[in-house]
Amino acid sequence: MAAMMASTAATTAALGCVASGQEVGRQVCTTQKMYNGLRVATAFPGQKKIEESAFASIKIRSKAIVTMAVATDVSRFEGVSMAPADPILGVSEAFKRDNSDMKLNLGVGAYRTEELQPYVLEVVKKAEKKMLEAGENKEYLPIEGLAAFNKATAELLLGADNPVIKQQRVATVQGLSGTGSLRLGAAFIQRYFPGVKVLISSPTWGNHKNILNDAGVPWSEYRYFDPKTVGLDFEGMIADIKDAPNGSIILLHGCAHNPTGIDPTPEQWEKIADVCQEKDHMPFFDVAYQGFASGSLDDDASSVRRFVARGIELFVAQSYSKNLGLYAERIGAINVVVSSPEVATKVKSQLKRLARPMYSNPPVHGARIVANVVGDPTMFDEWRAEMQAMAGRIKTVRQRLYDELSTKDKSSKDWSFVLKQIGMFSFTGLNKAQSDNMTDKWHVYMTKDGRISLAGLNLAKCAFLADAIIDSFYNVQ
Repeated sequence: MAAMMASTAATTAALGCVASGQEVGRQVCTTQKMYNGLRVATAFPGQKKIEESAFASIKIRSKAIVTMAVATDVSRFEGVSMAPADPILGVSEAFKRDNSDMKLNLGVGAYRTEELQPYVLEVVKKAEKKMLEAGENKEYLPIEGLAAFNKATAELLLGADNPVIKQQRVATVQGLSGTGSLRLGAAFIQRYFPGVKVLISSPTWGNHKNILNDAGVPWSEYRYFDPKTVGLDFEGMIADIKDAPNGSIILLHGCAHNPTGIDPTPEQWEKIADVCQEKDHMPFFDVAYQGFASGSLDDDASSVRRFVARGIELFVAQSYSKNLGLYAERIGAINVVVSSPEVATKVKSQLKRLARPMYSNPPVHGARIVANVVGDPTMFDEWRAEMQAMAGRIKTVRQRLYDELSTKDKSSKDWSFVLKQIGMFSFTGLNKAQSDNMTDKWHVYMTKDGRISLAGLNLAKCAFLADAIIDSFYNVQ
């Protein structure tokens, strides 16, 4: 009898531990024990309390036999909260739920035809046909990626005759498009430049902050957008870069700044390079639109080449999502321009070391498309022609939108900033409340910072969009 009472007391004590989440030292009670052949479920680490309702019944019978029915549907993931929708990709999700015939998706930066349909470049189809006929296999690539792609992408970025190419002072590793390449570069910074702060423009592409945060890299902002002029705050930008600690890393958009569409002039780029040299800053260029912004591969890479010509060491992340329409292929590269071939070899080895536990090695399909297109003179010319056509369509709708705004707006407001911006995005200057009105009243889906993607606009809807912008600008505070 004494033994049974002791057993019952032990069981009751165990249940008390479970029900209250009693802490032992710094650990919540987690031991599982057997009492009279019954397993007592205990609290898991980090759980402070298990509700009493977790037990369906506790019955003490006449012979002091304890029976329990323990709930098994308490998840160890109960503490995981719902993440907010992505501010950019969430726009497309909301757009799909809208049944209005008026709806217009100007959120995600993806090219559309005049019929507002996705577009696969003809030269991409030709390259894929060539690959299929060649019967190429699907074996793993090396960690650094496809050699032919790495060679082609570095030459496309810097120019095949660039001395840094000939001197083998560029470490190039194929990455998972622009995002993955930025993330690999951020991991390198965290490991080999610990504590060094990265300066990013205000505003910038929203994922820049996520990438740096997840890599554990500290960052701050430099002034970029001037809401008064809907243009570049160049003086503020230069002042902030000058004030940064020597040896900081400055994240720069190579062309077609996202989200503003506002780029420095050639003269301003020279001044930015001057300050970087004076302060021993290291630029980190994000080049997501080479050839797609202006229609010229060389013009859109000129900012990077200016810095390289000065002998400045730097990072460059590339993407082929926009200029070749390879959004889902996730094809890009991280390039590090350094002072000697020996340093380049070491840097590349460490980039590979970082990539190995992240994703092991990159996908081959998109890499072969790029290598085939860039490496074949005929296909290369066809690609340039298609890029110019895409860039030209965006310029055309940009001009039409400006014309509609200027005609419909009877005030003296100057809308010329729409024409001064470049690339697929336009920063309208609308605030969050006004952007909400664009969506709620006009069914125009856009990011809440006032950015619209002109790649998702066609000529037929420019007048409608102008009405929506004017209404939101003047009638919503």
